[in-house]
Amino acid sequence: MAKSIVSPWAADCKGAVSLTFDDGSQSQLDIAIPILNVYGLHGTFYINPSGDDWEQRLAPWREVACAGHEIGNHTIGHICSRNFGWGAARTLETITLEEMEADIVEAERRIKELVPEQTTRSFCYPCYQSYVGEGVKRQSYVPIVAKYFPAGRGMGEAPNHPEFTDLHYLTSVTIAGWMPGSELCILADEAVKQGRWVILVFHGFQREPRKPRVPGSHWHGSPVTEEDFRELCQYLADKRDEIWTAPVVKIALSIVEWRKNRA
Repeated sequence: MAKSIVSPWAADCKGAVSLTFDDGSQSQLDIAIPILNVYGLHGTFYINPSGDDWEQRLAPWREVACAGHEIGNHTIGHICSRNFGWGAARTLETITLEEMEADIVEAERRIKELVPEQTTRSFCYPCYQSYVGEGVKRQSYVPIVAKYFPAGRGMGEAPNHPEFTDLHYLTSVTIAGWMPGSELCILADEAVKQGRWVILVFHGFQREPRKPRVPGSHWHGSPVTEEDFRELCQYLADKRDEIWTAPVVKIALSIVEWRKNRA
C-alpha cells in the first residue's frame, strides 16, 4: 500500500472509491466478481457466516478472498430494527451490547477460519444501524466495532473526508437498480473532485436490462444490471490514475497511517 505524508490516497490519485457488497449473494459471485476481475478491481464483500452449514455455503468466498477481494464481517444474525416488520425474534431494540459483541466476535472467528489469509478486515453494520435498545436505554455499539476492526461501514450523505470521518462509522451510498451506469460514474467522480472517499453499496445483480423507476419506489437495494455495473468498472479502470479503487480495509488503513504522519 502506498502511503504519503501529503495524501492518504495511493500514488497520485485525487480521491478514493470502494465498491462494497452486502450479504454474499449468488449473483455477486456470478456477475459482480467476474466483472471486477476483468478490470483488475477489488471490492469488499460483507458476509454472514450463519447456520450450521456456513462452512459449506460460504466455501466459494475463499477463492474470492484469494483473488484479492476483502471478505468483511457482517455479523452472524444480521440483527436489525423491529421497525422493518420482519418478525425476527431478536431485534436491535431487544438485545444487549454484550449479545451484539458476542455475535460479532463469533462471526469474526468463523471468517478467520474460512479465510485465514486475511488477518484484518472491516465491519458492516446490518441495515446501517449502529445501536441497541430504544429510548433512554438506546446505546451505540460503534465502540465495540472500534475494538475489533480498523473501520466500520455505515450510511450517510457526505462522502468520507479523510481528515475528519469516523473510520468506525463510515458513510456510504446504497445503489438502486434503476440508477444507470453513467450516474454511478458521476457519484465516483464528484467525490474524487472533493478529495474524498465514496463507498458504494450493492446488493443483488441481474443480467436483464434496467427497468424504469417505479413512482413511489424508494428501495435502494434493488438488483443492479450487469451492463450498468460493467460501465462503472470500465470507468474506474480507465481513471485509475486519478481514482483509487480499493477495498474498505485497505483505504482505511492508509488513512490511519496518513493521520499518524500528519500528527
